[in-house]
Amino acid sequence: MMQTEARKTLKDSPIMWRRINSIGIILDCNSTYATNLGYAKSEVLGRPIFEHVPKESWEAMNNSLKTWFETGQVSDRKITFKRHNGTTFPGLLQATSLYDENKNLLGSNTVIFDLTCLDDEKISELEKYFAVSIHRLDEIKKTDYNSMSETSKSEYNGLKEMFEMLQSINLHKLQEH
Repeated sequence: MMQTEARKTLKDSPIMWRRINSIGIILDCNSTYATNLGYAKSEVLGRPIFEHVPKESWEAMNNSLKTWFETGQVSDRKITFKRHNGTTFPGLLQATSLYDENKNLLGSNTVIFDLTCLDDEKISELEKYFAVSIHRLDEIKKTDYNSMSETSKSEYNGLKEMFEMLQSINLHKLQEH
């Protein structure tokens, strides 16, 4: 997939990010997502999201997809995730929709927080990252947005919505999960 300036905000980021299509196939992910699950990025792309959760979490993942279809977003959805080596971790899923220029659903931008790593230091890192990313996206809007292709604008809009949602989350409250 083409790397837009907006997408570059996700490169080497502290969040596990993936983009899925409307049937739950992973279209893209960042290195943090692949690494935390114990895969190479090439092993993740084109695979169904259900491969990254144990069988006992399939219903929770399916319910998350259903909520996303009905509302366009998912927040604070606790789901157990499975690494390549078979170990699991409790995760909290956040998702927003990505639309094309005609408002047709393309997929979702999904962020997963590993709850075992969500301490005060990590929260501080994430809050700074969200603020810097929103600032970077605002700069892109000022300088490049009007000259972007419709596809790049859709990418930008979806990521802007995702980061705004992430910035509005009380991460300290997530620790309580």
